[in-house]
Amino acid sequence: MTSRALVLFSGGQDSTVALAWALARFDSVETVGFDYGQRHRVELACRDTIRDRLPAVAPELSKRLGPDHMLDLAALGAISDTALTRDSEIAFTDAGLPTTFVPGRNLIFLTFAAALAYRRHARHIVLGVCETDYSGYPDCRDDTIKAMQVALGLGLDRRLVLHTPLMWRDKAQTFALARALGGQPLLDLVVEDSHSCYLGDRTKRHDWGYGCGTCPACELRARGYAAYLYSPDDSGPSHDS
Repeated sequence: MTSRALVLFSGGQDSTVALAWALARFDSVETVGFDYGQRHRVELACRDTIRDRLPAVAPELSKRLGPDHMLDLAALGAISDTALTRDSEIAFTDAGLPTTFVPGRNLIFLTFAAALAYRRHARHIVLGVCETDYSGYPDCRDDTIKAMQVALGLGLDRRLVLHTPLMWRDKAQTFALARALGGQPLLDLVVEDSHSCYLGDRTKRHDWGYGCGTCPACELRARGYAAYLYSPDDSGPSHDS
């Protein structure tokens, strides 16, 4: 039986490595992206670039790459008043959450992804959320994903498996995993073509990739890359769900 997977693919560092991880494990892999009016929607263009360059970078992995799906979730952006959906300052709220937190985003993403996976006969859904190096988003936590797996399985009356290969890896280990999966060419693709910057800035090139260099996402990626260079062979634990 062919194993089919659907990857939530934003064009960021984490989702790009999660895509490579899925390509190494499943027979057929499709991708899904979401346009919710995000401030850094340049990441959507990065999705196309990464998919286009994968055959040259990782020919064996890319043989398993299937169609891409782009879903319009403008309603999510319309009801969200956050620094990712408005031109507002990135800061922390009194509750301790960053203003880049879009309430319900991953819950909505997973619901739509599950509906698509149902139609595409894919039992596996892969996403690049992480509880080790993250901004405190509650919908990135392991407990949240496990609860969503149960809810989606019950609601669709079909067992779905949500895989989170980066859940217990920090950014340094994520860079290392990219290299372990596809060698230096894949690592170079992640650095050069994936996008993390919350401000959507691709005018400034750093050793870790493009970005403003000052937003929380850029700072996290920069620290992770520096740590990776210090210990490039540590790909971290092997938790995948």
